[in-house]
Amino acid sequence: MSWFEVIALIIAGVVVGIINTLAGGGSIISLPLLMLFGLPADVANGTNRIAVLLQNITSVSVFSRKKVLDWKKGRWLAIPAAVGAVAGAWIAVDVNKNVIEKSIAVVMLIMVFFILYKPQRWLKEKKELLEKKINVLQVIIFFLIGLYGGFIQAGVGYFLLAGLVLSAGYELVKANALKVLIVLLFTPFALVIFILHHQVNWMYGLILGVGSLIGGFMASRMAVSWGANFIRWAVVIIILITAAHIFGLINLNGVVQLLGKH
Repeated sequence: MSWFEVIALIIAGVVVGIINTLAGGGSIISLPLLMLFGLPADVANGTNRIAVLLQNITSVSVFSRKKVLDWKKGRWLAIPAAVGAVAGAWIAVDVNKNVIEKSIAVVMLIMVFFILYKPQRWLKEKKELLEKKINVLQVIIFFLIGLYGGFIQAGVGYFLLAGLVLSAGYELVKANALKVLIVLLFTPFALVIFILHHQVNWMYGLILGVGSLIGGFMASRMAVSWGANFIRWAVVIIILITAAHIFGLINLNGVVQLLGKH
């Protein structure tokens, strides 16, 4: 491994950590970079989970210290997500990823519409939903989100935000805090599956993870200090960039490849 690769992985990790903590979709940057440096797609997918785990450890600690984290409900919502993540990690990668990516982009754009059309849904808590116990529909929703997260991870943050805001009643800052907690709790289960199948490169993963750890710390402090309106616009901007990349309007992989020339 060259010094350039080390520096590139750390910088990418910082960016990915910030994006994933504020919204989601940072794996769209880290996965191509890992593959650019020679890792097969399946190994890159597994290796990426190390960075995800480390960034969420720091993010959860910051959100917890700032007292915006609902540990009780978060743990219960994480259970179906963890079960789904294990199932997702075991699923054979025999699916047309291009179709999956396009579907994700459409869902994300629909989310942008609701964020902009009725921002109060995302900025204000809904006490009637917060006070309710977790129901069967929420269990199913978070199982399916975990299933997707275990399968490929990229973009799972968007679905978690939608589930936490629209079905559980959280405003965006608290939803973000719960999002990183749930990802933190289900990621180890998926990571173990990839380790058992020898699809994790520890050196690349830990170096990327150092950057993600820093990025997650920075972004979690920004989220709490700058409030729900900041998160709202951060989510919108990141979704639009990600969707533009998926639909081929911009090429984030090309940027990564330019950085990779040395």
